[in-house]
Amino acid sequence: MDLPYADTLNYWKTSKTSPDVWLEKARRVIEGLGGVVTGEAFGRDAAGRSAYMLAFEIEGHAFRIVWPVLPVRNPRDERAARIQAATMLYHDVKARCLSAAVLGARTAFFAYLVLPDGRRAAEVAAPELAALTPRLLAAPRGEDADQAAGIDG
Repeated sequence: MDLPYADTLNYWKTSKTSPDVWLEKARRVIEGLGGVVTGEAFGRDAAGRSAYMLAFEIEGHAFRIVWPVLPVRNPRDERAARIQAATMLYHDVKARCLSAAVLGARTAFFAYLVLPDGRRAAEVAAPELAALTPRLLAAPRGEDADQAAGIDG
């Protein structure tokens, strides 16, 4: 997937707040919903692409967000792109937590749901996802949701 340049999207150079501060804000929003953050990371691959990762559990379900740092035209803008990525991650988490309060975490964070094989729902091919979706969405909220969805612990 080709990513857009950082300077073409929102939150570009609108803040000098450290990415760590934005990730802390995201943690607080998740914890405010009753979730537990289980992991956090920043990484870069051999091709120079980088991303933030935030892993957490809510309502007995595991979720993992991997948010890319968008490419920049000028290498001096890399820090601004990292700030932008962390800011976007925070705002995505904040909006989904609001939705989760009404619709449940599994529905609000569905793309980030960690499946039994370790992949996120967003990474699964459409036919596979179509086969899994009815069981995943029909399950009730709470401790028995995995059992109702046919997912082992």
